[in-house]
Amino acid sequence: MWKKISDWLCHSLPGRLGAPPEIPVTLWQSTLQQHAFLQQLAPQELLQLRALCAHFLQRKQFSGANGLEITDAMALAVAAQACVLLIHWGTPQQALRWYDDFVGIIIYPSDVIARRTAIDAAGVVHHYSEALMGEAMERGPVTLSWAAIQLGGHPHLGAGSNVVIHEFAHKLDMANGGADGCPPLPAGFMGCTSSAQAQRMWSSTWLAAYETFCEALTNHQRFGQPAPWLDAYGATDPAEFFAVACEAYWVAPAQFAQALPTLPPLLDALFQRPGAHQI
Repeated sequence: MWKKISDWLCHSLPGRLGAPPEIPVTLWQSTLQQHAFLQQLAPQELLQLRALCAHFLQRKQFSGANGLEITDAMALAVAAQACVLLIHWGTPQQALRWYDDFVGIIIYPSDVIARRTAIDAAGVVHHYSEALMGEAMERGPVTLSWAAIQLGGHPHLGAGSNVVIHEFAHKLDMANGGADGCPPLPAGFMGCTSSAQAQRMWSSTWLAAYETFCEALTNHQRFGQPAPWLDAYGATDPAEFFAVACEAYWVAPAQFAQALPTLPPLLDALFQRPGAHQI
């Protein structure tokens, strides 16, 4: 029998968890209808995603900030978009190890105002505020804006925007220590004989694409040339470029493959979906 998520989120140690409850069909179907890109998945992928979601919800703790009450539908919406990255990475228990470094997911009603401190080249300390749709902390919680979550997953709303995928892509990137735009890669990745060779191949391809994207964005901003399709936030640094690219890969695969043709084969290999961008 289905209970409210707040009633069955598990607080015990990983490895001592019981079987997660079944997600009701009506709630599952509603989630798929709310996020159009999930409907592009094959039937077997959807079965795996649903199983992943149940285990994910059992392991994570959702908190609403500023008076926001977390509903079952809200938690499942986050789970489905976070777990889509893992659908080809083994059993739910195996795949969800990638998210073992945190438990908490904090959802705000709208964008989060974060206080920042920066030191410039002259050593002067600057304090400023920054509006965020989400943030992933290394070995810490994921923070999300519900308003931004509701806008994600619809290709017609922009260049493949999806804040949940963005922040959970950062979590994958951080799995080898810090976010640098290169997640851990095994030996054998795309024919590479070692993990180090795979990382060099990955970094070379992604850096070239990143530099081309940044140059195109600069030409647009300074000289009025056509804007690149991908979200301009990707020009912030290689880590953000990776996260923005992952958003677009899942939400708008055809447009992404056309705009950045060197990257889909690497993401197909990373997410273990050979040729998926051609579908």
